[in-house]
Amino acid sequence: MPTVGQNVSLIDLDDVYLKIWDVGGQHTLRGLWQNYYSSCHAIVFVLDSTDIGDGDVNKLNEENGQGHGSSMDNEEEIGRLSECKLVLESILQDQQTEGVPLLVLANKQDAEDCVEVIRIKEGLVRRVFEGDKGGSVRDSRVLPLSALTGTGVREAVEWVKSRVSWNKEGRPPVMR
Repeated sequence: MPTVGQNVSLIDLDDVYLKIWDVGGQHTLRGLWQNYYSSCHAIVFVLDSTDIGDGDVNKLNEENGQGHGSSMDNEEEIGRLSECKLVLESILQDQQTEGVPLLVLANKQDAEDCVEVIRIKEGLVRRVFEGDKGGSVRDSRVLPLSALTGTGVREAVEWVKSRVSWNKEGRPPVMR
């Protein structure tokens, strides 16, 4: 189920706790994301890997007669890869996210029609980082996930935990 509004969870680990703010990805909620940037120590971007076309931004843009990085009018036909690309670019362009580690989770990897992680990595994430709107170089990773079966959750939590621990000193928490 998509997140509507926001959910807050606390993961208590041995030597650290992670406070996770799960904010909805609907168009109407994206304007609120920037309110969280100044306090975050990592960004986790979850995408539905069954709803992003075939994982190739350039191919999708060429099929629509558009250049690299352009917005597409018929997103319904190609899935939401173009939308994900634009959203990631906007996150990375915000000055408050500079240097914040980024984890992209390719959810629904248990589904037969999912796009493989390597295609998401090469077709979306790499293109975003290499593009002129990619922002500064940062620590990032793309991991497979199945929220349904729990596959990949432990690896994702461990990655975030290690980055938060490293990032805490250079970017102390902002208490509100």
